[in-house]
Amino acid sequence: MTETKNEAGAGQEGQRIYSHEQVLAKVPMCARTILNMEKRNEFPRRFRVSPRRVGWDADEVEAWIAARKKERRQAAAPGAKAA
Repeated sequence: MTETKNEAGAGQEGQRIYSHEQVLAKVPMCARTILNMEKRNEFPRRFRVSPRRVGWDADEVEAWIAARKKERRQAAAPGAKAA
């Protein structure tokens, strides 16, 4: 998967940006679900990269994925012994 580098932002040299297609490939949800989650502050917010293009901070998306994995592990931990 390729990543776009943001050359424009001050203090953001080398920041990785995921395109819409990359986010959909990383997160197994439809575009509408992701948009709704963004509106509820449950998913990282997109930002405008150009007049016709949006992107997501790759670190924020990866952190969101890691948090979901952590939640899964924590939910499985209590009473892990099965009869």
